[in-house]
Amino acid sequence: MTEIFDNIRKFYRFLAPQESLSPHIEFFSETDLVFARSFIQDERFTVKLFPSFTPTIWLNLGSPYQLCNGKHMHQINENGDVLVLRSETIERQNAPNDNIFTIKFLPGGFEAIFGISQTRIASDVIMLDELIPKRVINKIKQAPDFETRVQLWEHYLLERKAKSPGSHYLSMVQRSIGCFLDTEMGLSTAQLADCVCMSEKTLNRYFHKVVGTGPKNYFVILRARTALTQFLSDRGSFLPTDYGYYDMSHFYRSAVLFTGTRLADLK
Repeated sequence: MTEIFDNIRKFYRFLAPQESLSPHIEFFSETDLVFARSFIQDERFTVKLFPSFTPTIWLNLGSPYQLCNGKHMHQINENGDVLVLRSETIERQNAPNDNIFTIKFLPGGFEAIFGISQTRIASDVIMLDELIPKRVINKIKQAPDFETRVQLWEHYLLERKAKSPGSHYLSMVQRSIGCFLDTEMGLSTAQLADCVCMSEKTLNRYFHKVVGTGPKNYFVILRARTALTQFLSDRGSFLPTDYGYYDMSHFYRSAVLFTGTRLADLK
């Protein structure tokens, strides 16, 4: 299964973070065991995730699995909890007894809470107990249900956030992302730099420091993900100009570059 093209969200339960964490975290999720096992049964299948530059924690509540991050294969054991940046395409092999708890951070959100730049994650798969005490991880994993795990995570993350120093770089990057979204994803890097009152060179340096890639590449990815999701959900009302594309041909080319799949090949 492939994200965007297939509805992989149906396998999970979701909760939004509390307001104080919402600028930094997109969502918490956990495998919906009843639904997932009824669907998967005895078969293994792979979930493919496209690049997003969103730091993601995967807490393993189930069985061992294989994780392919770019060109590198990792074997994650049943007690293996990991942090990935999703700077490359990731594939995770699923099984009927999988159970994954996820925290998906917004770009720069991990740094805002932990005081560690997501550029240090890069294309690595980092074991979570290198960053968070094992006793904290175990307490969260042993919680009786999804909701309690979210509460424990929020309490811990708020404590970390209170100790984390603020970042001028981070706030400026977040402002430029907000500006891009507020203007229908049509602004160039130079125009975004004007929007946040800095030079294009400085904005580029800030993005590399905070996100791990330049603003041009990041916004190409963000626009393609957002537009493609809307296109597949409602093709009849989709307008490429709403997402900064000149026309449908421009959108199609962008989708192919991002996913490696021609939209004409989709059923």
